[in-house]
Amino acid sequence: MPEISRFYGIIIAMFSNDHNPPHFHAKFGDSEALYDIETQKRLKGVMPITQQKLIEAWALFHKAELMKNFETLQSEIATFTKIKPL
Repeated sequence: MPEISRFYGIIIAMFSNDHNPPHFHAKFGDSEALYDIETQKRLKGVMPITQQKLIEAWALFHKAELMKNFETLQSEIATFTKIKPL
């Protein structure tokens, strides 16, 4: 799973050939969650509220970059670019 970004102990990653809706994975300690790129809302999993707010704010700011990464990871090329942390 390619690591897209890392900030404040939070790891943001995406899988190639992953399912819709477009989303990313976030991990903090033992907590893991999936977030919708379009809405920045948690789809599945658990995350402490402080980290959840940081993830949602970061995702809103980097929405276009996240969507581009999701799309290219679903293509035959399956590439991605790192995204700046908070």
